[in-house]
Amino acid sequence: MAYTYGFCSSPSISFTQRTFTHPIIFQSRLPQLKITQISLQESVSEVTHNLNPQTSNTHQLTTDKKKNFIWVNPKSPKASTFKQKSYDSRYNSLVEVAEALNSCLPVEEDVFRVLDSKLGGELVEQDGVIVINKLSNAQTARIVLKYFQDRCELNREVVLYNVALKVFRKSKDLDGAEKVFDEMVERGVAPDNVTFSTIIGCSRLRSLPGKAVEWFEKMAAFGVEPDDVTYAVMIDCYGRVGNVDMALRLYDRSRTEKWRLDAVTFTTIIKIYGTSGNFDGCLTVFEEMKALGVKPNLVCYNTLLDAMGRAKRPWQVKSIYQQLLSSGLTPGWATYASLIRAYGKARYGDDAMIVYKEMRAKGMNLNNVLYNTLLSMCADIGFVDEAVELLDDMKSCTDCKPDSWTYSSMITIFSCCGKVVEAEAVLKEMVESGFQPNIYVLTSLIQCYGKADRTDDVVTTFDRIIELGITPDERTCGCLLNVMTQTPREELGKLTRCVQIANPKLGSLIEALVDSNIEDETFKNEASKVLSESGEDVKKAYCNCLIDLCINLDQLEKACDLLALGINLDVYTDIQSKTSTNWSLHLKSLSLGAALTALHIWINDLTKALEEGEELPPLLGINTGHGKHKYSDKGLAGALEAHLKELNAPFHEAPDKAGWFLTTKVAVKTWLEGRRDEVAVAS
Repeated sequence: MAYTYGFCSSPSISFTQRTFTHPIIFQSRLPQLKITQISLQESVSEVTHNLNPQTSNTHQLTTDKKKNFIWVNPKSPKASTFKQKSYDSRYNSLVEVAEALNSCLPVEEDVFRVLDSKLGGELVEQDGVIVINKLSNAQTARIVLKYFQDRCELNREVVLYNVALKVFRKSKDLDGAEKVFDEMVERGVAPDNVTFSTIIGCSRLRSLPGKAVEWFEKMAAFGVEPDDVTYAVMIDCYGRVGNVDMALRLYDRSRTEKWRLDAVTFTTIIKIYGTSGNFDGCLTVFEEMKALGVKPNLVCYNTLLDAMGRAKRPWQVKSIYQQLLSSGLTPGWATYASLIRAYGKARYGDDAMIVYKEMRAKGMNLNNVLYNTLLSMCADIGFVDEAVELLDDMKSCTDCKPDSWTYSSMITIFSCCGKVVEAEAVLKEMVESGFQPNIYVLTSLIQCYGKADRTDDVVTTFDRIIELGITPDERTCGCLLNVMTQTPREELGKLTRCVQIANPKLGSLIEALVDSNIEDETFKNEASKVLSESGEDVKKAYCNCLIDLCINLDQLEKACDLLALGINLDVYTDIQSKTSTNWSLHLKSLSLGAALTALHIWINDLTKALEEGEELPPLLGINTGHGKHKYSDKGLAGALEAHLKELNAPFHEAPDKAGWFLTTKVAVKTWLEGRRDEVAVAS
């Protein structure tokens, strides 16, 4: 088989200054020796493109090849001579020169000695390109550049500078690269796109996106138009410096002009969308990325997991994590941290604990933030045993120790269970560790003593808040209200005093309610003022507790007024719903007292509809939600079921719809008519 050895092995390089003018073909079993391409970034042709402008015409090159190549018998005595004089042989010797330079000191005397001894007197520009391209030391590259500048006739000096800059980029020497650029400009050498893209690449390697932006914006001043690759790189850089508008404009342009983007750039866009709250945009970019054949890396998956965690979309977190595993990537610490944050925020307790155990099984340590995220989740969903396990594990770690947030979560957990001894033990440990209890801790203790029916300790703890100069907040008032719903009537006065100190208007309203000395209309007006002035995050808690208190005090009418007020203020929404086939009562997120009040009103509405001849739908239902109270074995569904039995109501729990109690039109109609007859007989 014939193999080609020629001066023009690459169409982008011209070697017209060599001795031979025609390539030579030998009959040989040896593989073809090619001139290795030179790369500024990942590509080569940019470096040597147009060293001789006459070779830029591709058609002309093809024609010249056909005319100039001749065949030489490899058995000919002159074959070995031709091989030695071909540029492939010259290229190999230049690589050896570069290897020798990599071994010597980066000082001019030593570098020049190696070059003089290895190169001889006949030098051409492309010799310098190849030698510099193979160097590993930036300072040596600068000396070699000077050597060739002084000894060669240069047609495209910018190419020598570009390969030298590539060495500086490889060494992550941005300061040195900038000095080379300044020298280049001083010599009157015009930089090109490769020059700027190489310095931009060096800036990225140094994690200096601001510098990359600075160099990109200099290009216009030198009359250099960025190519698609440079534009694509700048999407990531602008995103990292916070210029979101520019990054997104370039990204939109990349989609129109079909630039080739890498995983890093897609990851930056996903991060931008995630930070701005455009979570659907994150998923769209991720799908576009895969459709274009760009394989997501681990950083990309982690960024998307973080975004979906902030979006509170744990189901998508699960799906993305499965894709990560299916891709063959191995989850890292950052991956597990993203999962814990996502599951913890969404209160997916079982999933979060599985991730935690997997991390520990792999020998990975959690930091304080991750431990506290898990403990906060445990406090919200009632994972008491799991919280104790986490605290013990945290104490055994050398990297982190319990802090104020840790102790606060543990006290909250024990307080919600009414475990006074455990809560007080954690409080003692907290103080001994140098952390003073804050309003959140003391409020949790109020709840703890309330659940344990220790009213005096509730009052003592509240007084401690005042003595410490801490201002009770709305959460403290809500906690006091909640304790009052569990307190015997004869002790309500003690707690009313505390509420009056924390919130005088609320305290006065409760005092009038407990003493039963307030007119219904006045009560509604005062309650409206209190709820309107309360924060959005406590309005429902206040309303629920006030209704519960009314039920406990046998003041059903005031409870109904409060529920109506809550609906008018949008504290409660969509409690009742009607379709042509189904009327429903939705009690999820209501306290027991509020739920029973809503049921009472709904039954009255059904009775009125029946009396007015309104046609009832085929199916009627009550939805309580299917969960139990986080610190109770009996949820709202169980309490409501017991109440329905007391009323002899024909609602029965649906076997295939958890939390739903259903009945038919015929059954409810018969029941309502029976109730009406009983009332008539009683009157």
